[in-house]
Amino acid sequence: MAVADAPPQKKTPEILTHLVELMKYHTAGDPVRGYKWSRKSTYTIARELKHFNITVCPRTVGRLLKAQGYSLRKNRKSIEAPAAKPPDRKRRNRQFLYIARQRRLHEARQMPVLSIDTKNRELIGQFYQDGLAWGRQSTPVFDHDFPSMAKGFGIPHGIYDTGRNAGFISVGTSSDTAEFAVDNLLAWWRQVGQSAYPHANEILLLADCGGSNGYRTRLWKQQLQERFCNALGIAVRVCHYPPGASKWNPVEHRLFAFIARNWAAVPLDSYQTMLNYIRTTTTQSGLTVQARLNRKKYQRGIEVSRAQMQRVRLTGHTANPEWNYSIAPAAG
Repeated sequence: MAVADAPPQKKTPEILTHLVELMKYHTAGDPVRGYKWSRKSTYTIARELKHFNITVCPRTVGRLLKAQGYSLRKNRKSIEAPAAKPPDRKRRNRQFLYIARQRRLHEARQMPVLSIDTKNRELIGQFYQDGLAWGRQSTPVFDHDFPSMAKGFGIPHGIYDTGRNAGFISVGTSSDTAEFAVDNLLAWWRQVGQSAYPHANEILLLADCGGSNGYRTRLWKQQLQERFCNALGIAVRVCHYPPGASKWNPVEHRLFAFIARNWAAVPLDSYQTMLNYIRTTTTQSGLTVQARLNRKKYQRGIEVSRAQMQRVRLTGHTANPEWNYSIAPAAG
C-alpha cells in the first residue's frame, strides 16, 4: 500500500496505528505538563514507516505527531558547560535500544512489563496547585507553602503496566525508600498481578537510575530478593534508564502526567481527595488507575552489609550490567 503525501481520510487511521506502534518505545514526556517528544526525527520515522508499505513525507509525519500530542522543542542556552565528563551518547543509545528489545520480548511472552517511579511528594492541605480549572470562582489557598501548615504529605509511588495500560499507586505518608518501593510492587502483585498474569515467572521492571529504586541502591536489590523473589518464587529483570533520562520512563508520561492534569488547580486538602483524583484519572486510550494509602513508617538510611549482598542472586546482563540485571528466587 502506497499513500500520497496528503493521505486520504480513510487511510489515516491505518497510518496512525503503525505510527503509534513505531513510537511506543521511543517516546518521552513531561509528567507535569503532559508534553510528549521523541528521540527520532521525522525523516527517520518516515523511512521506518516504509517497512509497513506506507510512504509519507517528513512534513506529514510532523503533522501526525502533532495530532498525537507530540511537541517541537528547541535548545535554550541557559546553563554553563559542566566540568564533568560528558555523557557517552553511544552507550546511552545502546541502553535505549536494549530496553526496547527487552520490552518486546517480555510482551511477546505475555510477561508483565512494569514501569516504576516515585512522583514528587505533595503537601496535604489548602495549598496551591498549578494549572487551570473551570469554576465560578477561584479556590482560596494558602499564600505560602510551608510544610508546617500541612496535615501531612503524600508520596505517590507509581507502577505502570505497559501491556494493560493500567496504573497502580501507593501514596506513602512517611519516606520514599527501597522498602516502600518493594511494598508497592508486592501490593500490585497481590491485588492485580497474580490474577492478570497467572502464569508469570518473571517480571521486567523499568526504572530510573536514581531514587529509592536506583541501580546503586543496595537495599533495593536486597529487598527485591528477600521480600519479592524469594517470597513469590518469581524472577525479576531490571533495566534502568540512563542518568538524566527519567522522562523516557513510561510511568512519567503515561501515568503521572495525566494524574497531574486531573488534579490541576485543585488543592489536595485530604488524603481521600488525593486518592479520589488518582483513581478517577483516565485517558482516551483507556487508562485505568488503582490507588491505596500506605501509612507504614519507613526508616531512612538502612545499610545493607556485604554478607547480605552476597545472598542476592544477582546476575548482570552482558549489555551495561550495572544498569541491567536479573534477580532469581532462592534455590529450593
